[in-house]
Amino acid sequence: MRVGLHTSIAGALEGAALEAASLGANTFQIFSSSPRMWKASVPSAPAIKLLNNAREKHDLNPLVIHDNYLINLASVDEEIRRKSVDAFRGELQRAIAIGAEFLVAHPGNYKGQTIEQGIYKVIEGVAEAAQGLTFGKLVLLLENTAGSGAQLGSKFEELHVMREFAPKLTDLPIGFCIDTCHLLAAGFNITTEAGLADTLAEADRLLGLDNIRVIHTNDSKGKLGSHLDRHQNIGEGEIGLEAFRRIVNHPKLRDKPFILETPVDKPGDDRRNLETLKALYVPRA
Repeated sequence: MRVGLHTSIAGALEGAALEAASLGANTFQIFSSSPRMWKASVPSAPAIKLLNNAREKHDLNPLVIHDNYLINLASVDEEIRRKSVDAFRGELQRAIAIGAEFLVAHPGNYKGQTIEQGIYKVIEGVAEAAQGLTFGKLVLLLENTAGSGAQLGSKFEELHVMREFAPKLTDLPIGFCIDTCHLLAAGFNITTEAGLADTLAEADRLLGLDNIRVIHTNDSKGKLGSHLDRHQNIGEGEIGLEAFRRIVNHPKLRDKPFILETPVDKPGDDRRNLETLKALYVPRA
């Protein structure tokens, strides 16, 4: 089982890997810079080497980077969109330099235009940001959203169109990151066996399950269809333990990396969520 969590690079890039290992993870996610600042520099070569040494020593694979919260490639505001394209290029450059396998990105907010215009702007922005870069092993993962307001990506159809259209503008490989909290909030009833089967059938038809490379594994404070993006500890929200047991043991999902983004309200919450998820996993005979 590949299970991990989001860890902090505050202090040192290597520290995020060491924290993940100390908590019992074998995969992890980071921000490559402050998630609330437009500009950032690429970490130094020695810092990247220490990170990769720690990853190799503790078998931490894959490394997932989550992009900046300020980025909105779909924005109708030209200044915000230009800053977003520049910031996203920085995300790609850092992910490539660091040696991450995946860069996760929220598609954006299309307020003030049609969904179709918003989708086009997202892919156009990705292509602008990626121009001239050599991607190596990096894959961009578009993340499904809770569907609040004018968020793109809460419907599989929207994510499908983005990936299908992208090759016309860029060679950057694109897959998907699926968030369990966002699924429930967007109206996918993954709490029951039948609901999970229906959701996966729809995901396979529109996204291709092989293209789902990472699963953000979060319980939900919001109810089914609430469009509320509020993560909860595993088993303490509206999804529940039995649903997560089905998810982590599903034959089409069990070999994918599960990354926790659950709250840490008190010391030990991160380790407790990791252990809870591990305890639900049934190893192959």
